[in-house]
Amino acid sequence: MPTTFGAVPATLPPFFTYQNGQLMVEGLALSALAQRHGTPLFVYSKAAILAALGAYQRGLAGRAHQICYAMKANSTLAILQTLVRAGCGLDIVSGGELERALAAGVEPSKVIFSGVGKTRAEMRRALDVGIGCFNVESRAELDVLDEVAKSMSLRAPVSVRVNPNVDAKTHPYISTGLKGNKFGIAHEDVVATYRHAASCAGLRVVGIDCHIGSQITQADPYLDAMDRILDLVQAIEAAGVPIAHIDFGGGLGIDYNGDTPPEADELWLRLLRKLDTRGYGDRKIFIEPGRSLVGNAGVCVTEVLYLKPGEQKHFLIVDAAMNDLPRPAMYQAFHQIVPLAPRTGPTAVWDVVGPVCESGDWLGRDRALAVQAGDLLAVMSAGAYCMSMASNYNTRGRAAELLVDGETATLIRARESATDQLRFESLLP
Repeated sequence: MPTTFGAVPATLPPFFTYQNGQLMVEGLALSALAQRHGTPLFVYSKAAILAALGAYQRGLAGRAHQICYAMKANSTLAILQTLVRAGCGLDIVSGGELERALAAGVEPSKVIFSGVGKTRAEMRRALDVGIGCFNVESRAELDVLDEVAKSMSLRAPVSVRVNPNVDAKTHPYISTGLKGNKFGIAHEDVVATYRHAASCAGLRVVGIDCHIGSQITQADPYLDAMDRILDLVQAIEAAGVPIAHIDFGGGLGIDYNGDTPPEADELWLRLLRKLDTRGYGDRKIFIEPGRSLVGNAGVCVTEVLYLKPGEQKHFLIVDAAMNDLPRPAMYQAFHQIVPLAPRTGPTAVWDVVGPVCESGDWLGRDRALAVQAGDLLAVMSAGAYCMSMASNYNTRGRAAELLVDGETATLIRARESATDQLRFESLLP
């Protein structure tokens, strides 16, 4: 049910509720966590993460499948560990993410290596530990991977990422399946690319891959992409190259501001029905969800520093900034911003901004809030693409992170100090 603070309605994600005038995460008050650990502070609900994963697991129950969490959404070790323990593999896009994945305890055979710019060193390391598959994005990459694998007397398991030219109907910066995007191999070049891959002594073709974008809130782009991929599977196998698994990527959106993406289990019911109708229901399915597993599971708690009314705009200055929450500055993204302890007084309309010296440092525009300096606010739906994209701009330390499980909060990342930031730098003699 919507909860109203002054004039502002806010529908909270699951596992976040108001009780006795306090915003709670599972069984704990966020204000108590902020008092103990300081702000800005990222807080995640373990139950929310596992519930989101459970929807995918229900949707794929009874099918040969592997869910590989796209760890770029949030790569904090304890988050990875939580998902790995629940049965997930991991989708990586760099050598650094590979090391994080291994540190979190994933089985290397459940790792998929995506991304357009893998280096020879990254390929060698991934081959050495025995990852499950490389999602290859260009003919040139195939040739380099073939060369590296042969030099190690190995065969690299590969799938080719297809660019199906499907509009995901999302922000252009996170759309990846159109001809104008840098990702994947053009639909018309795919069969020839598979013939080439099958001829390479250092490669072993195991699947086909497709990912059309992020924060997708409609089912139709997935259905369109599936049709195009299955057309290609038919053509590739007719050319004599068998396809063992089909990777449909990720990209399912979450509710940031009244968004209504399909539920993961309902979406997969429709996709599997199409898969069966087309005669490919026996294939192993790989998927790579990211945002939809962690996005609504996290919040960023921030303190109101100053109220700065102005002639044209009123500014609410908080201690979180674009280095903590880069999505608004990068994508003009919307996050609900709600008080931890709502006031009953009149509201004013504020732009919620941070201390960083950029006009682009804003977290929310035109928000009706009843606030005073010293109040605590929660920036909702901050579990994805916030901490993983955080920076030290203005020599600001990255925030602390907590994982809440019922009535237990575990510190999973300590707050970063200035000393931490300086430790790899040297003064001149």
